Amino acid sequence: MRKSIFSLLFVGIIMLFASSCSTKQSAISRLERFSYELRDNGEFYSFKDWEKAADEFTSIRKKINKYNYTSQEKQYIGELEGKCAGYVYKGVKGKITGYGNEVNGILQGLFDIINH
Repeated sequence: MRKSIFSLLFVGIIMLFASSCSTKQSAISRLERFSYELRDNGEFYSFKDWEKAADEFTSIRKKINKYNYTSQEKQYIGELEGKCAGYVYKGVKGKITGYGNEVNGILQGLFDIINH
């Protein structure tokens, strides 16, 4: 009886650990997918699309901030965030006519999130 309780407890701990790692990795994977989306489609985004992208980025950052990462993982996250910032700049460059202040605000918000 005691052995089966310990076995169940052990299996439960392993499952909890595995799901924790999976969730942690899913935040990085979500940032990867987001950077690919910006890379592939950012040049076609409308102003509304960029607003949605800013919201998505904020959501991803909140999820990432919930977990502790190794220095190697943090470096990779930083690289992905840098790519996202570059894709944002590339996507909105030349499209700020009439929306200059709003686009600058979105960019500032993205950079503030990245830097904190």
